[in-house]
Amino acid sequence: MNGEAILVLNAGSSSIKFELFDVVGDAAETRLDGQMEGIGAAPRLIARDAQRKVLADRRWAGPDVADHAAALGVIMGGLERATEGRRIIAVGHRVVHGGPDLAAPVIVDHAVMARLRDLQSLAPLHQPHNVAGIEAAMRSLPGVPQIACFDTAFHRSHAWEADTFALPPEFYARGIRRYGFHGLSYEYIATLLAREEPALAAGRLVVAHLGNGSSLCAIRGGRSIDSTMGFTALDGVPMGTRSGQIDPGVVLHLMMAEGMDAASVQTLLYGNAGLKGMSGISQDVRDLEASDDPRAALALSHFAWRVRREIGALAAALGGIDALVFTAGIGENARALRGRICEGLGFLGIAIDPARNTANEPEISPPGAPTRVLVRATDEEAMIARHALVLLQCSRKT
Repeated sequence: MNGEAILVLNAGSSSIKFELFDVVGDAAETRLDGQMEGIGAAPRLIARDAQRKVLADRRWAGPDVADHAAALGVIMGGLERATEGRRIIAVGHRVVHGGPDLAAPVIVDHAVMARLRDLQSLAPLHQPHNVAGIEAAMRSLPGVPQIACFDTAFHRSHAWEADTFALPPEFYARGIRRYGFHGLSYEYIATLLAREEPALAAGRLVVAHLGNGSSLCAIRGGRSIDSTMGFTALDGVPMGTRSGQIDPGVVLHLMMAEGMDAASVQTLLYGNAGLKGMSGISQDVRDLEASDDPRAALALSHFAWRVRREIGALAAALGGIDALVFTAGIGENARALRGRICEGLGFLGIAIDPARNTANEPEISPPGAPTRVLVRATDEEAMIARHALVLLQCSRKT
């Protein structure tokens, strides 16, 4: 596969993250990555090489890059110059929801696209944009395999008890069950630790993927046992703008007593809740930590409390815990908040070494602690590239 490359796209509501990987034997190595953000409003493209040198930083007026198709056109134009003769042999896509049946990476065809569209209501913040990214890539690179990799796939190893709701069984048969999300991130962390420390990776891990979207996952022997997210990516701990777990009676009350319709409730729970809604200031932890508004402090306190509670619940699901791993934007960088989360978890053997935590070291627990506390950078795009390469190699053999 010399001279070949894999492109990975991660399409959000107003952005497209991209990463180009050189195919080197059986491996995919980063060549460059970047993001087109502010699509339709204040578009900005930034790209860096593998050494983090800025290759491009350009802005446009909103109408000039009005949608995902236009954004991908700009990205592809830049990649044509950057590939230096390399041929893109596949485009890998992050797709948030695969439903009960799409449980492994798949080459997208008409039937798969129809299924992805059917699942859009289960992930309204993400799935429509994931689909739009695939459609735009199909138009830009006709004939190049488009490979969908699902955030839900890693969690298909759950036991029935962990996946079901306390509803009549016909609802489970119709796909109303707990799916779990951020699976590509968790799979990357599990794979990374399996290379670094196989004995630890074979044990009991609680991984906290904390960012604008946040969840936690219980992993044993490299397999997902349970996750805080459920039927949709709205469940679990509070997030940047999402409420996280909420009594379903609250939703009924809002609709029946407060007169809110389904669309208004969806806007509230997905877009105007979480850290943003509680603080009335921002969804960004950095802004909240810098604020002297008491609402900011309360929002952070609630977030830490809920994450701490879920760590305990997932440790119970695992029958104990050998390591807690922080990842994603907040998990990798918010030192003070990591410390607050770990307060009171001594009964699980969890403690933080303040100096190590402040220095943002890969291990922030004290030496010899019974439960290790680690910080690891996640890389969903690298995981997608690996899946795409394996799937291509298998298809070429058959």
